[in-house]
Amino acid sequence: MGNLKVFTLMAGLTALFGVLGGYIGGPDGMTMALLFAGVMNFVMYFGSAKMVLRMYGARVVSTADAPELYAMVDRLRQRAGLPMPTVAIAPHAQPNAFATGRNPEHAVVCVTEGLLGMVRAEELEGILAHELAHVRNRDMLLQTFTATLAGAVSSLANLGLFFGASRDEEGGNPAAGLLMALLAPIAAALIQFAISRQREFKADAVGAEISGRPLALASALAKLETAAHRIPMQVAPAAAPLAIVNPLAAFGGGVASLFSTHPPTAERIARLQAMA
Repeated sequence: MGNLKVFTLMAGLTALFGVLGGYIGGPDGMTMALLFAGVMNFVMYFGSAKMVLRMYGARVVSTADAPELYAMVDRLRQRAGLPMPTVAIAPHAQPNAFATGRNPEHAVVCVTEGLLGMVRAEELEGILAHELAHVRNRDMLLQTFTATLAGAVSSLANLGLFFGASRDEEGGNPAAGLLMALLAPIAAALIQFAISRQREFKADAVGAEISGRPLALASALAKLETAAHRIPMQVAPAAAPLAIVNPLAAFGGGVASLFSTHPPTAERIARLQAMA
């Protein structure tokens, strides 16, 4: 059921992009918009990992640099039946983690320095298992696709505000065109966030199975949620949905949950406790 919902949301996001292109340029505009989306996703498919690591300022580490972390990832990835991912550390005080890469053979698992200094070993194991679940579920590619397409919708909407008026003068409705250009980015963001929340729930469940420690992951999530509101992290909003908890929580406490990239941490903890 969850996968069907995600597929439906992705189809809706693609359709929204095509409709917006059609509004700006007619049938040819719709075709060009969808071709443009395809090119962008091709570029992101091969370059997303490097781009995300750069956004977080992360560095790749070897077993000599971080032997305990490297060994833990290696042990967990064997349980998950995955090839060894690249391991990276980001120089942020806020405890957090994320996974990126186009497929399990080119995956990256990254943790922040703050995470290594805050959680217990079993909690760190739970977090790493969650990120490896994203790798096994191929969520990184899905989230890269949705983030790229949502950003493209926003860019196309801006073009619509400038160029849509000429189409309106040919007999269209100026107010309707303006409303579409204003609401399309909001709709795209809502779809992106809904997909992200669905994948987080699934990664929690699969990660708990990999580590065998649902309560440790629940405990870690509670710590990370509290820390995210105390310790700001400077990172591009486009990279925020990849993290295990919203790294920009310190700046968005008043935003409605509908606009959150992550499901409520309390609900995630409750589900993990039910698993245990």
